[in-house]
Amino acid sequence: MDGLNILLADDHDLVRETIAAFLLAEGFATVMTAASLPGALDLLRHAKFDLVLLDYNMPGMNGFDGLKQARALASGCPVAIVSGTSSRDLAEAALQAGAIGFVPKTLSSHAMVAAIRVMAAGDVFNPVSILQFDIGTTIGNTSLTKREADVLRGICKGLANKEIARELDLQEVTVKLHVKTLSRKLGAKNRTHAAMIARDFGYC
Repeated sequence: MDGLNILLADDHDLVRETIAAFLLAEGFATVMTAASLPGALDLLRHAKFDLVLLDYNMPGMNGFDGLKQARALASGCPVAIVSGTSSRDLAEAALQAGAIGFVPKTLSSHAMVAAIRVMAAGDVFNPVSILQFDIGTTIGNTSLTKREADVLRGICKGLANKEIARELDLQEVTVKLHVKTLSRKLGAKNRTHAAMIARDFGYC
């Protein structure tokens, strides 16, 4: 048992609930959740945590201003940024702004747990080495990250999100986020359209 108390703030209900449930199943003592920065700050005023995880894009964050506010209330507790955007520049900016780490939602479940344990112990989690190989596959003039390309291959094979998640060791909600992102990048109306575009360019 980890005995760790985690605060997870994310405005996406499914993401928040899925990650929280997984952490509890992995033996974390408590996982308190909030859907906005004000909600997270309120919890920080009334409870102590071993690690705070803040979604970069949720209401109230205003870039890294929310990180600064959370750190001011956290009484030395490490605060990390979680993001659906796996950008090296964003990761490095988060660390420079004082985050204990930057956690891409594209991490596998087990990698995310490992990262959380590292940060709760007070060590910086720097995902740059991970993001270095998350470099684009180009389809037409569109660059996809490695994970987006992996998900697109699964779509081309006719796999459901749950099957793609199992194959790539990802949470199903993470696959859904990738499908949404890659479809937007490709200008696809839906997953079937995304597969058609990929086939037109000889990707699958």
